[in-house]
Amino acid sequence: MPLSDMSLAHLRAYAPQREEPADFDEFWATTLEQARAHEGAAVFTPHDAGLVTVEVYDVTFPGFAGDPIKGWFLVPAGATAAGRRLPAVVTYIGYGGGRALPHDWLLLPSAGYATLVMDTRGQGSGFQFGDTPDDPHGPIDPAYPGVMTRGVRDPRSYYYRRLMTDAARAVDAARAHPLVDPDRVAVAGASQGGGLALAAAGLVPDVAAALIDVPFLCHWRRALDVSDAFPYQELVSYLRIQRDRVEETFATLSYVDGVNHAARARATALFSVALMDSVCPPSTVFAAYHHYAGDKDISVWPYNGHEGGQTHQAREQLAFLARTLGS
Repeated sequence: MPLSDMSLAHLRAYAPQREEPADFDEFWATTLEQARAHEGAAVFTPHDAGLVTVEVYDVTFPGFAGDPIKGWFLVPAGATAAGRRLPAVVTYIGYGGGRALPHDWLLLPSAGYATLVMDTRGQGSGFQFGDTPDDPHGPIDPAYPGVMTRGVRDPRSYYYRRLMTDAARAVDAARAHPLVDPDRVAVAGASQGGGLALAAAGLVPDVAAALIDVPFLCHWRRALDVSDAFPYQELVSYLRIQRDRVEETFATLSYVDGVNHAARARATALFSVALMDSVCPPSTVFAAYHHYAGDKDISVWPYNGHEGGQTHQAREQLAFLARTLGS
């Protein structure tokens, strides 16, 4: 597709005012306090994935409301015997995807990093399968297919409150493993995963680094105005029918807006943006980038869509992790 958003010159100056609820910090502090009050610790069970260069563990850790969240934990082969603490990356997944299989996540452990891949509650039927249900918290309110409008009438019942809490608790789970250096933990993801990495960096502000690729879940009002692609169009379809709930919906979305989480993040961050991205418009990415409170840089891919820089971006990320986390 051709460029359909702002020019790069305008994007580099685009820092819109945040739409932030007055109780944003209290809302999230209470949410995380309640989640961490549930008993139980992360369980790492050795898993035979038929791989010889990495050790694999099937993970279950307590997320929102103590719900059991699945994941994979991968470390370089021999790490357990060596007993040396490793830098770690907590990885989040794009919209519709789940944790899939361990051999889908070999890049980071091959580069020497412990890697916790968080499954995505209630997803895993779009492009990668998952194993974590969201059923205990399914609202009875009307919702458009997908998860974008699930519980959107109230920030306390909204789906992304649960998922972002899971993302923060995934960092807790990674730090609890004896092979992980808790001071050298990064968060990472693309699209929805990028939005979750951004939220995790804001909710757990002492993480060391963040890799935020073409992030979803940012600058919602602008996204709905300029993107004609799904998943944002789930909200458009919902509001087309729920005509009297527009401002109520945006009030809920403000609690999970990556722009607001960015203002609280301190980790050194590497963003990426694609200027022909119709799914996550570049202006929504730059809005989060400009409000990001920590040290930051951004990779710009001028002729790419939502796929972004792909393996070229991965090369930049490995160099970034080597600088920020070491080995």
